[in-house]
Amino acid sequence: MAKMAKNTSPRIKTTSFKKARTKKPSPTKRPDTFELEASQSRKLHLTDVALRDGHQSILATRMRTEDLIPAAKQLDTVGFWSLEVWGGATFDACLRFLKEDPWERLKAFRQAAPNTRLQMLLRGQNLVGYRHYADDVLEQFIVKSAEHGIDVFRIFDALNDFRNIQGAIKMVQQCNKHVEATICYTVSPVHSLHHFVEQAKQLEDLGTDTICIKDMAGLLPPFEAYELMKRMKAAVRVPIHLHTHYTSGMASMSSLMAILGGLDILDTAMAPLSGGTSHPPTETMIAALRDTAYDTGLELSRLTSVSEHLRAARKKYHLFESEFTGVDTDVLLSQVPGGMISNLASQLSEQNAIEKMKEVLEEIPRVRKDMGYPPLVTPTSQIVGTQATLNVMTGNRYKVMTNETKNYFLGFYGKPPGTLNPTTKRKASAGDVPISNRPADNLDPELDAAKKELSDHTVTEEDVLSYALFPSVTLQYIDERERGELKPEVLEPPAEGGPASQPAGDLHLAPIEFNVTLHGESYHVRVSGSGQTIDGKKPYYIKVDDKLEEVYLEPLQEVLASGPEAPLSTGTAKGGRPKPGGPGDVTTPVPGRVVKVLVTEGIHVAAGDPVLVIEAMKMENRVTAPIDGTVKAIHVKEGDSVNSDETLIQLE
Repeated sequence: MAKMAKNTSPRIKTTSFKKARTKKPSPTKRPDTFELEASQSRKLHLTDVALRDGHQSILATRMRTEDLIPAAKQLDTVGFWSLEVWGGATFDACLRFLKEDPWERLKAFRQAAPNTRLQMLLRGQNLVGYRHYADDVLEQFIVKSAEHGIDVFRIFDALNDFRNIQGAIKMVQQCNKHVEATICYTVSPVHSLHHFVEQAKQLEDLGTDTICIKDMAGLLPPFEAYELMKRMKAAVRVPIHLHTHYTSGMASMSSLMAILGGLDILDTAMAPLSGGTSHPPTETMIAALRDTAYDTGLELSRLTSVSEHLRAARKKYHLFESEFTGVDTDVLLSQVPGGMISNLASQLSEQNAIEKMKEVLEEIPRVRKDMGYPPLVTPTSQIVGTQATLNVMTGNRYKVMTNETKNYFLGFYGKPPGTLNPTTKRKASAGDVPISNRPADNLDPELDAAKKELSDHTVTEEDVLSYALFPSVTLQYIDERERGELKPEVLEPPAEGGPASQPAGDLHLAPIEFNVTLHGESYHVRVSGSGQTIDGKKPYYIKVDDKLEEVYLEPLQEVLASGPEAPLSTGTAKGGRPKPGGPGDVTTPVPGRVVKVLVTEGIHVAAGDPVLVIEAMKMENRVTAPIDGTVKAIHVKEGDSVNSDETLIQLE
């Protein structure tokens, strides 16, 4: 068992939500554990989520700590029930894109907001990652999270398989922190209001302090919100917390109806980071409930300055604005959650396939049905979304399956709500026997191995946890940190004449970066790769202000280009790797990063054997041998970025 965290939380009043654990609730009469400030009042409590889910939904999780901390300081004076500041995709994004330490971000939040509960989103046994982790990782992660300032742990499992959250619940209780167990709301032939109410009873019996209804895609209709809340309040006595997204346009209406049905706590986001795929605006809900029985007691005047700060900060991240920022009723069909839509759009842009977004959104419900109607929330939203993307991009459903898709069908994520497609399940299992027990019971401890693999680096306990969760991303971060080369994504185009300098004296090199001025507007353009010439036309992949575009040109002459992603030349692809041409040339179906090389030169492989693991769109994909043959050459190493026009391994 991991060492217990010392309770270092600030002095925050918690008596309103104190739950006795000494006596199990009676099945006929459940104790009232929620004492409001005044017995005659139905005061609504608010959790503001702008500092986590707000910018995750609107800005692809790209806001930096330096822009979040000033807002946290001001929000700390308002009187929110909690501030959601950590967890979800922010942990990964800090390391992968922002080159920040997520643990240092949490410490900064705790220092900035000493008077308000800090809340995080914990994906049960998945923690903040995309697979199940061993219990030793889970225990130590929760200990460290509590130690560094988390007061409220919102814990969910993407399949509502509560076996996958029991370990986290027990650990949070042992750390003397607040447990908010969660039900993922979704719509399908296998889900119903009765189903959700029965699950709420199960969570109360597990000892949760509050229950969250997590409507990640904005699917909850207003009158159903009222009915669900009435039924749930009659069945359980712990407080109910609603989290709903604005994607479909129903969030404010559904929130108000849930309040009338007895809701205790509501998630909102500060106005500059609300609406669209985010949440109802905080200021609007405060104003709407003022001088009613549900008055939040919060003062709008205290929010003016923080709203101005966030509105100005948002402009810095315009490159990451989702194209799906307005009301999107198509979500009622695709059920893609708010955070996933912006990230899916960003990922499709990186794959040069944004025009395929509609096809992907149409494919997602079909993949979801094949998988037994899982709620679409991380990691199942990533699994379903990435698999749907691969189905569309390859033009052949399930021709390429991610490791996560295969593991899902094998039961390594838990029990699906409905029946799996038997044909797809057979293809995914490929002879492996599915499991039926708690997935984490099949995992060996991981922390000691992680420490050993980092033995050549100077690391903290937090670094080891980060590495256990995201090995390749964290290792790159640690390497860059040790070399003093941590460079986050560029937010603004560089000044004219800045980055496009070339080595002197080499007349055979062509620039790959330009500053282009057109009609008075300046754009930063960078050539990042090229494909194979077909019918006399060659695709070039260029980034304009960091947005990937594909253009087809008729090359008159090909020259080498200098820069970090060069060279590009006839016969070779980016990075100097050969272009594919023979039947034994192994390529990747989508651009990504090499996570693991599974073969060595000289060994024999059969067609279909895995030879590489490529990470693309945050999912791991096994690349298989196209023929029976011997490994002649390996042109990549772990950590390399690769494109689909490159030969990664040659077989003969």
